[in-house]
Amino acid sequence: MHLTHNDLDAIGSDAIHRMRHGTITSIFCSVGNFPQALDALASAEGKGTILSISDLGYQKGIEQRIRSVFEAGWRIQWRDHHRWSADERDQIEEFCDLLTLDTSTCGCGICARDLLPGDETAAEIARVVCDYDLWKHEDPRSAMLGIVLQRKKNRDYVRDRLAEGILTDDYIEKEYREIVGDMEEKMAKSIRKATLMGEKYRIAFSPLFGYPSETAARMRKELSTDIEVLISKDGRFSLRTVPPISHIIARQYDGGGHPNAAGGSFHFSLLERIRFMLLGSSSQFRQFVDIAESI
Repeated sequence: MHLTHNDLDAIGSDAIHRMRHGTITSIFCSVGNFPQALDALASAEGKGTILSISDLGYQKGIEQRIRSVFEAGWRIQWRDHHRWSADERDQIEEFCDLLTLDTSTCGCGICARDLLPGDETAAEIARVVCDYDLWKHEDPRSAMLGIVLQRKKNRDYVRDRLAEGILTDDYIEKEYREIVGDMEEKMAKSIRKATLMGEKYRIAFSPLFGYPSETAARMRKELSTDIEVLISKDGRFSLRTVPPISHIIARQYDGGGHPNAAGGSFHFSLLERIRFMLLGSSSQFRQFVDIAESI
């Protein structure tokens, strides 16, 4: 059983698992749905089956759910590249057969190193996946895969090709070409609707219409921003920062991530949600700015 995130890093991690173990059961989930996924697993008898968790970090209170999964008979192996405190590690480690944390690579990189050491194909997949996930953008294949996976329907296809050692093909290239046109339109719309705030940092708040990483990168280039906050209708946001503080800010909003890329959630009331949808603004933005500029 493999429980992982739902982005390219997760897809790559799942491909590595399948290269090592063959056909497995995979669960892809958002950071926000991670607790519920653990609850579902805790309700089933593990019977000594390995539960491999990858590319999902510690969340406040998650140790109680991990304990329940452990007590249900699952053998937990957890590989992650997000930042954990020593105390967080201590709370989780006793319930795991394996807990591997390494912020120097991506989740797929850890999986390739642990599950297929010395395998050149696995190492190449990990290099391409990490290129996108860690914002290196040195290999054009990584951007193509990341963008193609913006369409959920492509998830299994890309995963299966990666498991075969194939990083691109005619279908992936066709999907990429189709998506780029839509992406350009949605990125431009987010940039037009951006609200700029802050003194220490130039912070952009904007509705998210899709493609968070690409939109943030374009916004930074066109608006000279230091921090980009891209917000979905339900209040969940994708955060990118030039200073290495994304993960610190996100933890104030029930989220987490990396120093330069993270996610969290504004807890909008119904009135705030309507205001945001109509005007693109929220009273919570000022508090966000204060938190960011106090770090």
